[in-house]
Amino acid sequence: MPELPEVETVRRGLAPVMEGAVIAQAQVNRPDLRWPFPKNMTERLTGKRILHLRRRSKYILADLDSAETLLIHLGMSGRMTISGHGVGEFYHPHPAAAKHDHVVFEMQGGVRVTFNDARRFGAMDLMQTDAEADFWLIRDLGPEPLGNTFDEAYLAARLKGRNTPIKSALLDQRVVSGLGNIYVCEVLFRAGIHPARKAGQISAKRIASLVPLIRDVLGEAIEAGGSSLKDYRQADGELGYFQHRFAVYDQEGNPCPTPSCESKITRIVQSGRSSFFCPQCQR
Repeated sequence: MPELPEVETVRRGLAPVMEGAVIAQAQVNRPDLRWPFPKNMTERLTGKRILHLRRRSKYILADLDSAETLLIHLGMSGRMTISGHGVGEFYHPHPAAAKHDHVVFEMQGGVRVTFNDARRFGAMDLMQTDAEADFWLIRDLGPEPLGNTFDEAYLAARLKGRNTPIKSALLDQRVVSGLGNIYVCEVLFRAGIHPARKAGQISAKRIASLVPLIRDVLGEAIEAGGSSLKDYRQADGELGYFQHRFAVYDQEGNPCPTPSCESKITRIVQSGRSSFFCPQCQR
């Protein structure tokens, strides 16, 4: 499932063609994805101008001039692609309609943005913009890891005394929003912390050290366009490239990249998810 860097990359790709533009026609080709689309979704979107295109956790948020906000969740296989738009010497013509093109935005000026989702684990919903904080998908989210409210003191306080493994604690969206399995594995490797260590048994100093590492890993991943493992593509159809920099994720059996280490990357399963780590470097 796309994590924060992938969603942010898609948002940045969509912003030049959607932010400030009018949705000339919204086409909804089925009644639902992961859950039903909101009532009268076509009518509520058609003719509306997108004032801002934001990201909250793993959601893309499009603020409309109707005082509503469209929430977009890519799910496991969702893609948003742009056509009818030129970038430099390149032009992406409109492709033929595909089987899993579930929502299509015909933007004023001829650009088309298509939401394609083969597995239908994605979602779209509408909420009142001024009531976002109370929306059921938003209200329990923790701070953004790249935001000012996420700092060393906050994280140390939230994890103090917790009996949860540090890997699970960092995946808890109520603690910090947007982190997923891939990037937590990479962060814990850089921090030298075993993913099964109890969060409350790690010193406040080591917990605090996670904050800049989280920001570094996420920043590098965004710069690389995210990680393409199976279905993920950027808005222009290109792959992300951060998977070529993985130190531990999906590297089971490979040598640890630390020059002085002779160990190999190990995989364990925590809460149904694979955790990759170096048993020598991570304690």
